[in-house]
Amino acid sequence: MRTLVLLLSGLMLSFSVQAAESCPEFLDYELPKLHSNETVNLCKVANGKPLLVVNTASHCGYTRQFEGLEALHQKYQESGLMVVGFASNDFNQEAKDEAEAERVCRENFGVTFTMIAPSFVTGQKANPVFQEINRQSQPPSWNFTKYVIDREGKVAARFPSQVRPEDARLIQALESVL
Repeated sequence: MRTLVLLLSGLMLSFSVQAAESCPEFLDYELPKLHSNETVNLCKVANGKPLLVVNTASHCGYTRQFEGLEALHQKYQESGLMVVGFASNDFNQEAKDEAEAERVCRENFGVTFTMIAPSFVTGQKANPVFQEINRQSQPPSWNFTKYVIDREGKVAARFPSQVRPEDARLIQALESVL
């Protein structure tokens, strides 16, 4: 019996090491959550899951898209999709403090999906996630650029700001990676 327990423990450890190894390196960072002392490591919470990654800004004309992004989160989270918003001031439209950005997301639009504290999403200072997204695809040219990332960490599709979350093309791209 003891041998069986040791064998099973070894197999479980092997599977967890393989799972950790399979997570794309660019997702394996402690990212600060918006207006929080907490961090999130996307490898720990989203390994093997498809992602919808969006660069956001609180004072942008596209800010109402938070509602549609939340609707996608609610509709597809049971299927494994993880929506992640990256607050950014790259286009000079993010709130000056995180408390205000948090209020816009949570109170004004009911956002419950993961929001990352403001960071760069373009250029040499881009955070590690966007460095890789930008390498695989085109960098955001404005706020609310949407990236569909498959389970292996590959950018499957990119949608500019004008493409709303409820757009059939975005929905089709999401469903293709689920």
